[in-house]
Amino acid sequence: MRFLLRRAAQALFVIFGVACVTFFVLRLVPGDPARLMVPPGSSEQVVQAIRIRLGTNLPLLEQFWVYMSGLVQGDLGISFRYERPVLELVLTFFPATLALGGVAMLFSILVAVPLGIAAAAKPGGLTDRLVLVLAMAGQSLPNFWIGVMLVLFFSIQLQWLPAIGNDNAVSYILPVLTLSAVLIATLVRTVRQAMLEALAEDYVRTARAKGVPWRRILFVHALKNAAIPLVTVIGLQIGFVLGGAFVVELIFNWPGVGLLALQAIATRDFPVVQGVVMLVAVVFVVANLLVDIAYAYLNPRVRLGVEQ
Repeated sequence: MRFLLRRAAQALFVIFGVACVTFFVLRLVPGDPARLMVPPGSSEQVVQAIRIRLGTNLPLLEQFWVYMSGLVQGDLGISFRYERPVLELVLTFFPATLALGGVAMLFSILVAVPLGIAAAAKPGGLTDRLVLVLAMAGQSLPNFWIGVMLVLFFSIQLQWLPAIGNDNAVSYILPVLTLSAVLIATLVRTVRQAMLEALAEDYVRTARAKGVPWRRILFVHALKNAAIPLVTVIGLQIGFVLGGAFVVELIFNWPGVGLLALQAIATRDFPVVQGVVMLVAVVFVVANLLVDIAYAYLNPRVRLGVEQ
């Protein structure tokens, strides 16, 4: 309980810091939301009336106080563009991003773990070298370039897969491949290195001396210890998946919070941008809290350290 309370206090501090930084950084971005909402050449009186309606005419610290007061009560404000509560708007678009990120993460784990184990089973062999080459290529190529190439080849050239939208299961293929490329490369290298370290331990040599089957050593004895750094990396990659989803959603016109945030930035819709950032921050903090709990479960020494 002390462990969870300490982590929860740290999470609240992080979320507060994100809220402060996001609020003030957005106000430094050039562009007046009120002027962007009216036709060019509109009078200053019309622009000022919109500023009053939006609340951007208030002093900066007073705007910050209004925002933080609402945030404490669960109110993220009203969208300048859509004129709807930001919380309602963000929760409407978030399931699409969550589905894309969840499928990409699951696909990456299902691909990376077997490849990492296969590479570590025979280090220096043909499989190991091919896996390392694929991992290096995945980490070297940016996901926006991968997405564009996939669209050009599979959607325009071959016309096999749709390039936009999320109407059916087939629509997930190209966005998931784009989002998973870098993630698979990172997880493969992590699994391979962790498995190599686990296979060099004394208990593995003892198991082999006792005649334990090699497959059981890999998937039962070594994999559990190798899963400790893997869980940590997966938790850290949650932020990468959510951040990468913004670019992927723009390329494939995916109706998620990434596309919503990019449109809000273009129109200086400050409440929507703040709402999306806060949602991503909360998801990232909760994911890391779950990773800490899983890490304590996998590594008994962490539990002993907490009890002390």
